Amino acid sequence: MAVPLVSTKLNLPVPRPRVVSRPRLHDLLDRGLESKLTLISAPAGFGKTTLLADWLAQPGHEATSIAWLSLDESDNEPSIFWSHLVAAVRTGYAKAGTAFPDVPAAMQPDQAVVALLINQLAAVEKSLAVVLDDFHLVDHKDIHGQLAFLVEHLPPNVHVVINTRADPALPLARLRVRGDLVEIRSTELRFTADEAVTYLNDVMHLGLSPADAERLERKTEGWIAALQLAVLSLEGRDDAAAFIDDFAGSGRFVVDYLVEEVLGRLADDVRDFLMTTSVLRRMSAPLCDAVTGEPGSGRKMLDRLERQNLFLVPLDDHRQWFRYHHLFADVLRGHLSETQTQALPAIHRRASIWFEAHGERAEAIHHALEAEDYEWAADLIERAIPEMRKHRHEAMFRAWMKPIPDAVVRKRPMLGIAYAGVLTSLGVFDSIEERLTAAEAEVVKLPDPKPLLAHVELYRTALAQVRGDVEAAAGHARRVLELAPVDDHLARAGAAGFLGIVSWTRGELDEAASFWTACRDGLRDQGHRADVQGTTIALADIRNSQGRLTEALRLCEAALSVATDDGRPVARGIADMHSSLAFLHLERNERAMAREHLDRCQELGEGWGLAQYPYRSRVARARLDLAEGRGAEALEHLQEAERRYISDFFPNVRPVPALIANVHIRMGRLDEAGQWARAVGIGSEDSLSHLREFEHKTLARLLLALGDAGSVDRALGLVERLAQAAAQGGRKRSLIDIHLLAALAHKSRHDSPAAVDALRRAIALAEPERVCRPFIDEGAGLVGLVGQLSRREASSTFVRSIVLTGSGVIEPARREHPELIEPLSE
Repeated sequence: MAVPLVSTKLNLPVPRPRVVSRPRLHDLLDRGLESKLTLISAPAGFGKTTLLADWLAQPGHEATSIAWLSLDESDNEPSIFWSHLVAAVRTGYAKAGTAFPDVPAAMQPDQAVVALLINQLAAVEKSLAVVLDDFHLVDHKDIHGQLAFLVEHLPPNVHVVINTRADPALPLARLRVRGDLVEIRSTELRFTADEAVTYLNDVMHLGLSPADAERLERKTEGWIAALQLAVLSLEGRDDAAAFIDDFAGSGRFVVDYLVEEVLGRLADDVRDFLMTTSVLRRMSAPLCDAVTGEPGSGRKMLDRLERQNLFLVPLDDHRQWFRYHHLFADVLRGHLSETQTQALPAIHRRASIWFEAHGERAEAIHHALEAEDYEWAADLIERAIPEMRKHRHEAMFRAWMKPIPDAVVRKRPMLGIAYAGVLTSLGVFDSIEERLTAAEAEVVKLPDPKPLLAHVELYRTALAQVRGDVEAAAGHARRVLELAPVDDHLARAGAAGFLGIVSWTRGELDEAASFWTACRDGLRDQGHRADVQGTTIALADIRNSQGRLTEALRLCEAALSVATDDGRPVARGIADMHSSLAFLHLERNERAMAREHLDRCQELGEGWGLAQYPYRSRVARARLDLAEGRGAEALEHLQEAERRYISDFFPNVRPVPALIANVHIRMGRLDEAGQWARAVGIGSEDSLSHLREFEHKTLARLLLALGDAGSVDRALGLVERLAQAAAQGGRKRSLIDIHLLAALAHKSRHDSPAAVDALRRAIALAEPERVCRPFIDEGAGLVGLVGQLSRREASSTFVRSIVLTGSGVIEPARREHPELIEPLSE
């Protein structure tokens, strides 16, 4: 389901009518706008939110936009937290008439998404304060880590205010030392004696003697919530001094004591309303009507509570939505659970039914789980499955599923299968087969079991692929296609994708392309634009491998248009597409085009990328570096790519260590390249496979660079076997490399006719698609051979361009290599 944004959480708090103005704290908050972070940290009841509301209502803040976010337990998932935070920023800027650019909705937000947000904030330039209220309700370590990154890299126009009961896991000490932190804690928040007297007598008009006011301030230790509760207890009493004498204690005891006093003096209907509605994280009059079972009473009661100042906090300017002060709500819920334990489930269920009827499924599920009505909760979660899958909120789904007993899940195969799919996506494989087996046992009892069995087989395909059992994966995927209805595009596209992976792994590229085309079309028809980017990148890679570079470029350009709307990016994966286009343009040595795409890729950043974006973009950047003679920079980018590589279902046909070894060879660092060969255990007599074809070509290149007769002979034998395998698999792009290596091998053996013959075969494959970069990459020796051919025979424009470009190529800095410590494996 889409991230459930709650608009009332973005509204600035409404200043309360009866508050003590606190200029000493306003000054601290004003000073905080000049630093990165203001931390307001104190236990409940110290008036933190009230202080912020009063401060924001003061004149003088017009130059600063305010992005307000009231947090609750539902924000304890990165995707929801960051979606709400971005929405708060957009809302804050919009109120000031300033547009804020798009930030992608992240399925799995990471540091890259935060980096994109930082860049967008810097681009706007207008001053902004981001206020996170009740941050103690968020304890997800990823959110804390990402927020720390945001705070440390904030542009100078942005400031963060965190309002919390407990210090967050941020680098507070470092910020403090740098002068980037302003702190307001309980010591500052406590009412001074003067403020307490002002509140009790000037604001609340209790008419206490100065001595009684000071005694009450001392007994409450300036704790504002306790003073507020004391005021409610004192109203209408003639024995204020006696009440203050009897009042003793501190901490939670004070609250319990005072709430007892307040509740004991309320009318029964008000007290019952307070306790019943205390289960709600936010409430409106119609919702209160539903929860209390008394139609028409909600509006009247909320108005009454506001007039009595009973800790009701409005959440919008129209006073449609409210919440209770957290401390007050905690005590009310405690009383409710103690006095009406049996009524609690029914109250939560009524809330759940209301939220579901009004389209707020996340809240409906929350209350169903609180009611421990697991059958109803399971019903709701099942209804959420399609949207959940589309928007990839696996973490939220898993959190919902945790309290539901296995006995309930086992009776619901749809739920069990969806849960298995979520666990697959999260990489939690231990219990998946057990869950699939249990679901399957129930599915076969259905009149038409095929649609659900298709999804059982789909996740078994994923399990087999993870285990490396290609044959089993293929079998399960074919079973999906047999079972899935024609309109189940998700299952059929998933199965086609897995079959494409299997064929790709085997080197059967025609079949792989056919499956991937079906996968892409199915996802495109369902509007999964981000997945279309990923599948098109795979399909373009396959087409290029088949020697169909023009088609690969066309596929990528078409997918790029799907990922933009009026020039604006609208789908994750668009950054990856620019990276792939850069890689493809480099095949034709179109370096300016490649650089343009890489710059656009970098400008978009990882927030618009898929999981493999960090790896993919750095490989493309390294290739451009190498094409322009920057070997050291190419190595740096490849080493970063190796660190950022994520193992997934796709075949790793160009392993980064082999790419690094190729750079070492070009730079004359043959000892490092030799260490790579020994580390991966590769030899010239190995059995060949598509998965290791790139590595074997790298080994052949290393053997040729060594230059001794034995190494050259071994390289030639390996190249001849590689040529036969690549030809059989239709891998024309790889054949270009292989024929060029053969030409160099024959040249080393002084067999000019054979060298020229191999060179002609490479040119015949490369010229129709204008693939010239491989000729240049093999170095001056190969370019010289092309030049000899061009001088001896009538040459085409393509051949002449290789000679012209290659003669001016800047080779990476080389060094003489020492003898290898040990010979490469025979």
